[in-house]
Amino acid sequence: MALKKATQTAALKQILKKCSSFGKNENGLPNDVPKGHFVVYVGENRSRYIIPISWLTHPEFQSLLQRAEEEFGFNHDLGITIPCHEHDFCTLISNF
Repeated sequence: MALKKATQTAALKQILKKCSSFGKNENGLPNDVPKGHFVVYVGENRSRYIIPISWLTHPEFQSLLQRAEEEFGFNHDLGITIPCHEHDFCTLISNF
């Protein structure tokens, strides 16, 4: 159990580190992403959502991030793509 928790914590830190570079200008400041938030892309049209970092603690959101890592990985500069339909994503986040 402790190993799984440590692995999840490490994964969340990796996501935060990766997300911290998205949407920044040449001064390293976010263009439109407020502090404490990050960007994800959802659905076929890759609709852009600005998400509070606090959502990383929700098990449902963690599950989506796991699926995103399995399907797309986190080693690209385009941001995190969530592999689900936009309507399903909106339904999920409306419960947070």
